[in-house]
Amino acid sequence: MFEGFSQEALEFLLGIRHNNNKDWFEPRKAVYTQKIFEPMKALGEELFEPFSHIDGMMYKVGRIYRDENFAPYLHYRDTMWIYVRYDAWYWNKTPTLYFELSPEGAEFGFRISKPEAAVMERFRSGLLEEPEPFLNMVDEFVEKYGLTLGGDEYKRKKSCPVPGLEKYFVKKGLSIYTKVSGSEELFSRKIAEHAAEVFKALQPVNDYFHEIVEIEELAKAIEKEDKLQSEPGSEIRMVKAPDVEFMW
Repeated sequence: MFEGFSQEALEFLLGIRHNNNKDWFEPRKAVYTQKIFEPMKALGEELFEPFSHIDGMMYKVGRIYRDENFAPYLHYRDTMWIYVRYDAWYWNKTPTLYFELSPEGAEFGFRISKPEAAVMERFRSGLLEEPEPFLNMVDEFVEKYGLTLGGDEYKRKKSCPVPGLEKYFVKKGLSIYTKVSGSEELFSRKIAEHAAEVFKALQPVNDYFHEIVEIEELAKAIEKEDKLQSEPGSEIRMVKAPDVEFMW
């Protein structure tokens, strides 16, 4: 059962930020396992439990080892994460409920960090057609839980014909989150209860964007099928059998 993080965990993450190498990490690997990975794993299981009955929902707890594609001098992460989301091939293109632990404390909420441009275009079109459901939902959460609206913005801002929607039209990705740095909450079960409450509140936002992503994926599939059918000679051809016999 998750019981909170510790000062030792935050100091370890700060240490790996300034000493991102195997020589520093290996003697302290037990600290990572006991003070960070195991608590994060327990927290991940707890945060996912309310969503476990929803078809297609999954969760993942990150490890400290970075992907091999990163530069060789960046072996380890200094920010640990938990994702609760619908299963998807590209995690950063799909809406996600997330929890992150860094040397500065915890950050958690909702985000879709790098959606396809067409997804955000559908989002903006939906806001113009019927803004109230989304705005009422988000305004209530922001006010009740003290959440912050974030996300990368376009360098060339999109024009917005409706006052009050400008802050959404400038976003090419969207996040709604809160941060906790105080030890009283961070080092106790309060952080799990707080994160679970925010996840539950933001689930409708996650589902709202999940539906937009699904609609866009369906539209792309239909467009691709129509294109194949309209192109001359696009019928399916059988692969010719090889002239040489093989032993299978």
